[in-house]
Amino acid sequence: MPLFKPISENEATGKVKEVFDEIKKARKISEVPNFWKYIANNPETLERIWSSMQQVMKEGALNSVTKELIYVAVSMTNSCEYCTRSHTVAAKKKGATDEMIKEMIDVVGMANQNNKLVEAYQVEVDDIYK
Repeated sequence: MPLFKPISENEATGKVKEVFDEIKKARKISEVPNFWKYIANNPETLERIWSSMQQVMKEGALNSVTKELIYVAVSMTNSCEYCTRSHTVAAKKKGATDEMIKEMIDVVGMANQNNKLVEAYQVEVDDIYK
């Protein structure tokens, strides 16, 4: 059971309403996703996370599809079903294919497996990587 109730779009006022409207416009969607509704319980957090998300996820040295796939990979590793699903949809909207997603999942699995082995064997870092 959630600690707080989501702030519905009908209840949103002030800064929360402004951010909700920006989210819908920027993402070309008709309803604000639940993540944003829950964090709207703290309007400062809502505004900060929305602003950071826009800045970090925009096109840059990494294209937006790559950024979304990285987000999905981290979300899978952190076992965040919500973020895994929402950013997989975002990645597909930006051009990621099922083949790209499957390949990314293989990389995540391999990295997680090998990270655990390195930690279990307490492997020292090679001089060439220092």
